[in-house]
Amino acid sequence: MSSENSLTVYKVKEVFYTLQGEGAHAGRAAVFCRFTGCNLWSGKEKDRQTAICQFCDTDFWGTDGLNGGRYSAVQLAEKVISLWKNNGEGKPFVVCTGGEPLLQLDKKLTSAFHAVGLEVAVETNGTIAVPEGVDWVCVSPKANTEIVVSGGDELKLVYPQQGAEPEKYTHLDFSHFFLQPMDSIDKENNTRAAVEYCMNHPKWRLSLQTHKLLNIP
Repeated sequence: MSSENSLTVYKVKEVFYTLQGEGAHAGRAAVFCRFTGCNLWSGKEKDRQTAICQFCDTDFWGTDGLNGGRYSAVQLAEKVISLWKNNGEGKPFVVCTGGEPLLQLDKKLTSAFHAVGLEVAVETNGTIAVPEGVDWVCVSPKANTEIVVSGGDELKLVYPQQGAEPEKYTHLDFSHFFLQPMDSIDKENNTRAAVEYCMNHPKWRLSLQTHKLLNIP
């Protein structure tokens, strides 16, 4: 839609400034833009047992989070850059996440982000093609899904997942391969298993959810 009266509306759960907690950019200042909705789970607890992904630990339902709401591309870019606290230092960085951000993120929005000077990253489950303008692509595959994003910057696999074993993804064209222990009642055992796998398969690196360890958003 190109008319000023038919602007694309993006539904956003929350937008906040923090440190990236996971993967290759762990520890880097970033504005997180969490989009509403996912194609693998409704986000409602009553549907969890029938969801394709049953271990999601994120609230992405609705638009009631911090700075949540409905935005045009320009409005959302302005909101994101307004939260960046660089004091003239570093490259402004936005992480588009969800839910599944690629249900909404498109070329119009990446262009609006770039227009205000943002570097754009996306965290996706890999089942939807990535639009033009994304600077950093992180794919987190889920079992029982068809991956259409076969390359990018980092592949971050929650481990263990029956049906999503690491060896299924080693042929893909990513610069970094991370295993991240599943956060569940078996987290301690999952962490030990991920450490052991990474030690035996050095192609993979361990990713921890440091934001949870530090108790930050």
